[in-house]
Amino acid sequence: MEYMPVFKERIPYSANFRIAGSTFTFSFYYNIEGDFFTVDLEHNGEVLARGEKITYLRPLFLTYLTDEFPLRPIIPYDLSKKAERVGWNELENEVFLFVLGGVDDVEA
Repeated sequence: MEYMPVFKERIPYSANFRIAGSTFTFSFYYNIEGDFFTVDLEHNGEVLARGEKITYLRPLFLTYLTDEFPLRPIIPYDLSKKAERVGWNELENEVFLFVLGGVDDVEA
């Protein structure tokens, strides 16, 4: 199981990830007042989702996981099972965005 790196110090920023043979652009944002992250998703210049909240154990972009759309499940998870949320202190310290089936390539 591989994870998608999120570079918090660059936020807001976008990065391309090649997943299941297709390149997707992920744009990451942080809401300081609510202490949570959101992500936008684009594929071939088409906006697929805006403002998807990164929530612990909830797969991202569930509505796009279909046979005709090759995005693999991306799940915020803490291998130590100590975290219960995805805030600034948790993301990339305890919680990582795991891609079931792995990431083919990253252009961050």
